[in-house]
Amino acid sequence: MSKSGRAGGLKIAVSAEGPELDAKAGERLGLAKYLLVVDLESKDFEALRNPRDSGKGAGLQVVALLIAKKCNAVLTGWCSPTAERYLSSHGVTVVTGMSGTVKEILAKFERENLKAKERMPDDLESLAWKMDRRAAMRALQSASHQIKNLLPVMISVIFLAGLFKAFLSEKFLTFFFFGSMWRDSIWGAFIGSVFAGNPINSYIIGRQLLELGVSLVAVTAFICSWVTVGLVQFPAESAALGWKFAVVRNLSCFGLSMAISFVMMFILGLFGM
Repeated sequence: MSKSGRAGGLKIAVSAEGPELDAKAGERLGLAKYLLVVDLESKDFEALRNPRDSGKGAGLQVVALLIAKKCNAVLTGWCSPTAERYLSSHGVTVVTGMSGTVKEILAKFERENLKAKERMPDDLESLAWKMDRRAAMRALQSASHQIKNLLPVMISVIFLAGLFKAFLSEKFLTFFFFGSMWRDSIWGAFIGSVFAGNPINSYIIGRQLLELGVSLVAVTAFICSWVTVGLVQFPAESAALGWKFAVVRNLSCFGLSMAISFVMMFILGLFGM
């Protein structure tokens, strides 16, 4: 007897040789006599005659019927690739290789579906743990790589700070820097150009120079040229980019270092610093 009840649950279509749940499942979706559309929640079902005898295009009519009934899945023994492609494109899952009665097939499908739902939280938790662990490993590797790169810089900063305190006296520095803005700017830019290095080192050296009485304009020119002009790197730069480019770039940065030092003094003078 065919039943027709409320919809809304998971709707499963099963190819069958008869209109009852005890009927044998159809071996081929397009050749089975009936299609039983079962609501797994309410257990109600509807038996539909398969339009296989309607002539040419009957296979597509079966596909259209299943889509019109808004089935979530189709259980059958075999389904043609063309029909499966159409059904899948409309969100209908096709499960083949089924045998036995319709009731047995539905019971098996429900068991497998329940197992999949029970496994899902564990699988998701395991996947999340693996993803978190991989992300933590990547972060740790990145941090160790950054520390490895910064270690030489940190060592050089400590070394330079001690070197300045031990060997550079105020008397020695006044020989180069004696308060003339132009001369201090030129000497600061020149020393920074010769001893080019890491920007972090320039801050340490600049602070030491200020503490030893060197003018701010000289220190500003020194820091700017230290990080932009590189006379010690000139041969490599000219070989890679051409000597004309290297000359123009270094001279431009040297001049800009002096200009920035003057602008710095002007701005600080406006604010009375």
